[in-house]
Amino acid sequence: MTTDILAERDFLFLGSRMKRLAERLQSDALKITRQVALDDLQPSYMPVLASLDRHGSMTVTGLVDLVGFSQPAIARALSGMEKIGLIALDRDAQDKRQKIVTLTEKGQETVRTLNTDVWPRIEAAARHLCTGLAGDFMDQIQQMEQSLADLPLYNRPGAKPGLELVEYETALADTFYRINAEWIEDMFTLEEGDLKVLRDPQGQIINRGGQILFVKSPVGGIVGTGALMPMEDGVFELTKMGVSSTRRGEKAGEFLLAQLIQRARDIDVKELFLLTNKKCEAAIHLYEKLGFAHDVDIMARYGARYERCNVAMKYPL
Repeated sequence: MTTDILAERDFLFLGSRMKRLAERLQSDALKITRQVALDDLQPSYMPVLASLDRHGSMTVTGLVDLVGFSQPAIARALSGMEKIGLIALDRDAQDKRQKIVTLTEKGQETVRTLNTDVWPRIEAAARHLCTGLAGDFMDQIQQMEQSLADLPLYNRPGAKPGLELVEYETALADTFYRINAEWIEDMFTLEEGDLKVLRDPQGQIINRGGQILFVKSPVGGIVGTGALMPMEDGVFELTKMGVSSTRRGEKAGEFLLAQLIQRARDIDVKELFLLTNKKCEAAIHLYEKLGFAHDVDIMARYGARYERCNVAMKYPL
């Protein structure tokens, strides 16, 4: 097994480990930025743009002091920003040694887009990442690293453009039934175990400490759903997950699965498993992509619950 040397020698390589975490956060945040076609922006530009937006034109020295980056780092960022037309650099009339940095019209428009379509989403995702961190500083770094591995910043609540997480309420019980009955009847037959849950999600899942989540599209409304159903003390089944046949291909399933995994962590699930069938090839591929592994023990313990079950998987919480 490969050893994480930065985690193993935590205090010795504290700076390197924090740099690694920062690079992961920046990479994820950049993907959110790319979703609104701001393809030329780099992470180092963001604090500079935010400073100029807040304080107006200022000297390079002023930016160094305000942002806290080194002078060479600020200079590199400004050079890149000038090349793509975000800023203008002019000599200070009073002090020719100083340069004044000013947002161009393109820079101002870019900041408006960041303020409305990007920064709120990154902030919401980062806030979600940091919610519930416990222990000392090293423990919190470990929790953030693991949490990002399970659920990237760009897939967190508030970060996904167009897709929105919706909590269960009784008015959505029929939607829960409809979405699941559609995909089950399309491929299999509704079994008694299916009907028991679908007809009474409140009693079978919610009242027993489980969770039901929905994914909402701005075009199609509620397009998908999935549940975490308690089975034993600390053991939950990820079940009744499906996306409307008319909305597949929009990444709603991946978004929803990532949210369900994170919710399992949030409610301190000890063991998370799912049961499916080999015919569900696309779903199995998605489960594997997000970290589920085939498990013979889960099959032996729970596989008999459904006649159609010939695949059992477990998530490494």
